[in-house]
Amino acid sequence: MPRAQETAVYTHGHHESVLRSHTWRTAANSAAYLLGSLKPHMRILDIGCGPGTITADLAELVPEGHVTGVDHAPGVLEQARATAAARGLDNTDFAVADVHALDFPDDTFCVVHAHQVLQHVGDPVQALREMRRVTRPGGYIAVRDADYAAMTWYPALPGLDAWLDLYQRVARANGGEPDAGRRLRAWALAAGLRDVTATSGTWTFATSEERAWWSGLWADRTLASAYAERATGGGHATAEQLRAVSEAWREWGNREDGWFAVLHGEILCRKEA
Repeated sequence: MPRAQETAVYTHGHHESVLRSHTWRTAANSAAYLLGSLKPHMRILDIGCGPGTITADLAELVPEGHVTGVDHAPGVLEQARATAAARGLDNTDFAVADVHALDFPDDTFCVVHAHQVLQHVGDPVQALREMRRVTRPGGYIAVRDADYAAMTWYPALPGLDAWLDLYQRVARANGGEPDAGRRLRAWALAAGLRDVTATSGTWTFATSEERAWWSGLWADRTLASAYAERATGGGHATAEQLRAVSEAWREWGNREDGWFAVLHGEILCRKEA
């Protein structure tokens, strides 16, 4: 079994402002490109499951199958288990795992899924090799990641430009690649995958409720999460600069004409039979 190669640090951590975003995610808004390939009997591995909302949705879509959710952070798995239990699901289980060295035999799963994971890992090509290894012949590797440089918004507030520049610097200092979305296909090919379908998807925040939610979680995350600690601790920003970025998010959220789009790269790879 490959040796663990985790060298990156998860930039966001699991502060409430981060989980506020993660618990909003569903299979419909975060894995639509995969859903048409699912069959009721499938066994699925959900890597980086976080609080388990996508995991639970996948489990409901494979009632005769099983979904295993794994995450590198043990603490968040308790919330994932609670999510599954609250929905009465008995076809899920959860475990701690490192995507660079998965503790599963070859050819175990029909689908291996990872949402917003590869942007945070030390070696995304090795991660994809491991995902391929544990996928059954004829099965699917499904990956979706945001691309920060491709995010776009209106109006053009200088404070949000400062946010993007700061986030990219912090993420890369942590060993990750925030512009992962555009790289997914290249990483998959480097990992030896050949049947690769590359698509894209977006989240859009424009209504008053959407703006309040999206701006609020980023305003809070900028001041109170592990990201904030890494920004100041790594010398990337002062506390005063973080406050200015947080205020820019609040300003954008209060703009009636505000609009924000998050572009994601997606790959659906079929493992050779």
